[in-house]
Amino acid sequence: MTGLARVEDAALLTGQGRFLDDLDPLPGTLVAAVVRSPHPHARIRAVDLEKARRAPGVAAVIGPEEVLETLRPFPLSVRTPHPYYPTATDKTRFVGEPVAVVVASDRYLAEDAAELVEVDYEPLPAVVRTDAALSPEAPLLHEGSDGNVATDRTFTFGDVDGAFAGARRVVSRRYSFPRYSSTPMECYVVVADWREGPDGPEITAHANFHGPFSMAPVVAGALGVPTSSLRLVVPADIGGSFGIKSGVYPYIALMALASKHAGRPVRWTEDRLEHLVASSSGSDRLMELEAALDEDGRIQALRVDLVDNVGAYLRPPEPSTLYRCFGNITGAYAIEAVGIRARAVVTNKSPTGLNRGFGGQQLYFGLERLIDDIAAEHGLDPAEVRRRNLVPVTAFPYATPSGGIYDSGDYQRALELALDNVGYERLREEQRAARADGDWMGIGIAAVVDPSATNIGYVGLATPVADRTARRGKSGSTEHVRVSVDPQGVVTVLLGTVPQGQGHATVARDLVAAHLGLPVEQVRARVEMDTASTPWTISSGSYSSRFAPLLTSALLEAADRLAASVTVAASVILEVEAERLELADGVVRVVDDHERSVAFRHAAGLLHWDPGSLPDDVDARVYEEAAFTPPQSKAASRTDQINSSLCYGFVADVVVVRIDRETLTVRIEHLSSVHDAGTILNAQLLEGQVHGAITQALGGALFEEMTYSDAGQPTAGTFMDYLCPTSAESSFPLTSDHLQTPSPLTRLGAKGCGEGSSMSLPVAIANAVADALRDEGVEITSLPLHGNVLHELLTTVKGT
Repeated sequence: MTGLARVEDAALLTGQGRFLDDLDPLPGTLVAAVVRSPHPHARIRAVDLEKARRAPGVAAVIGPEEVLETLRPFPLSVRTPHPYYPTATDKTRFVGEPVAVVVASDRYLAEDAAELVEVDYEPLPAVVRTDAALSPEAPLLHEGSDGNVATDRTFTFGDVDGAFAGARRVVSRRYSFPRYSSTPMECYVVVADWREGPDGPEITAHANFHGPFSMAPVVAGALGVPTSSLRLVVPADIGGSFGIKSGVYPYIALMALASKHAGRPVRWTEDRLEHLVASSSGSDRLMELEAALDEDGRIQALRVDLVDNVGAYLRPPEPSTLYRCFGNITGAYAIEAVGIRARAVVTNKSPTGLNRGFGGQQLYFGLERLIDDIAAEHGLDPAEVRRRNLVPVTAFPYATPSGGIYDSGDYQRALELALDNVGYERLREEQRAARADGDWMGIGIAAVVDPSATNIGYVGLATPVADRTARRGKSGSTEHVRVSVDPQGVVTVLLGTVPQGQGHATVARDLVAAHLGLPVEQVRARVEMDTASTPWTISSGSYSSRFAPLLTSALLEAADRLAASVTVAASVILEVEAERLELADGVVRVVDDHERSVAFRHAAGLLHWDPGSLPDDVDARVYEEAAFTPPQSKAASRTDQINSSLCYGFVADVVVVRIDRETLTVRIEHLSSVHDAGTILNAQLLEGQVHGAITQALGGALFEEMTYSDAGQPTAGTFMDYLCPTSAESSFPLTSDHLQTPSPLTRLGAKGCGEGSSMSLPVAIANAVADALRDEGVEITSLPLHGNVLHELLTTVKGT
């Protein structure tokens, strides 16, 4: 709808960004250093803090004893005997797990004193591989458990067994997906202050946390205080996140405890080594998919067995990676029956959490690789198999067997547009010629449903129906917003979406200005989050592409209410019924007589300066709040079905690669990407989100992986070993196109778009590499696909 320049950019480009590490929000702040375990698995026999406490400049040192004395385990999403604290207490379970915190007058003294903390470890056997952790003989991470499986649920929707019994062909495959991160520019930062108030502890924490704010009661629960006693403040600039900074919340509790012992506010800034080794990542997954097919290659039923490696603890919001895409688990395909087994296992790796595309990268890597394998077994073109199975345009709104309700779409048209934009038929001819010359050229396709505006009710699926407390379910996608007007008629929009670069302030300003008939200069947007003053709910935050469908819907509702107040004020000035007035061009005017008007600012001024002139039944309201709570976002049903997101967009990717026979470098020659995100709110920002998601997907497909030795030691703890794509690798021909099938469920018809390519491109690249190496007998079942991996695959094939 709009295409104006971003209001966020000027400060960032001139070095005026407000990043937390640059700010000093609390006077007299001390600095913390974290003592971390060098062992992946070890019993803590003793912790001696006395030498550190006597070191120069040290104000406090806390360890397991202090943690157990004050804190409670974080509330978990499921009932499992895996108590999780912000430090190790009985034993350490991953390299980098906090064991103690040293607080001093500056970072140098804190780091020096941290080296004086003495921990007596008893090393224990470690397990890092997902399949190994499933074994009954695997080292047990948590005493009191029967094994390392933290959650195990099975679901059946439709006649799955009947479909497989009558199938003309069954295609079964096993795949694995790596764990990787989002590598934000600024790592974790927390500034915490614990004070004793008249009603008990009052904790203020400044953090570059992006939500979801369901973590606020989780932190409060660990601190043993009401949520209202925990004030979370997030600056306007958080240095990037795309999921990873949801994992900062354990450090909020830990630094609050450090502040309690130090008697002053405490700051902790994470360095890059700490971040790569011990912060968070997406979960790595083992999966087995099985499709029952008819004679034409149409999928009659699907079986999905998912095993997520969540690291050392089932840390909230896990096991959500298994369930975020539950409603769209059949993807873009009209599949009538599906059986699902969802397990999470704990291992001696760092804990997992949100990562851009949360759950979608893993799901679609398996599903879209399976589609290509189905095509190979049927001797069909991969595009044709997709055409035969896509949900038809006439089926919307389309109900998936697991409970999703796809609101709108035209998948066939989007796929054909992606194919046409890259010249698919011509490319196949070019590929045949390339193969005749011995070139490795491949074409990969992915067609995925992009869920947005998550319904947090999916978290309940991890708990069996019989164990769910009646009338205490979880659901919803609520978003709140506040709009106000000052005496000069300047409108301020206060957002609680905690953006991380998406341009929320720009879009909010433009939409409100257009809605109120004002020049954009007369509208300001603020994006700082302060739970003491900013409207928020449990589901607030910048995750799961919530802004476009949810916040904008609430925003226009609040703007409508403010407009009504200003219109009444204008009716008093003009002595005209409010029903005859409209807002346009910075004035409030009579609909059929534009000469009769009053400036918006004058009408707003009346609300402030002369409220007594208003009709007796009208309040002088100068600010309005609104909440958008879509009724379609319900808790999981008694049959375990759930509409796990409000909106469902679509992405079709076609990627062309060539593989150098000498270096085994995968080079992208062209990418055609088509997105349907409903109504486009800002074309420039939409393209920026697509490009960003593509680059992150490129990392997961070809470069990035958090690797571990079999002994449990991280082997990618710096950017020397954890390889991220640069501008050189991400500069390739891109044809980006869009469809608009507006959602009937949101105010503007908008859906999310910031995560789609992060879900679709990794598997599209994998399909292209598999296509390129088809004649070599190489099977692509995992990522990333850099030269070392391809060398090993080719060597293995030749060796057999």
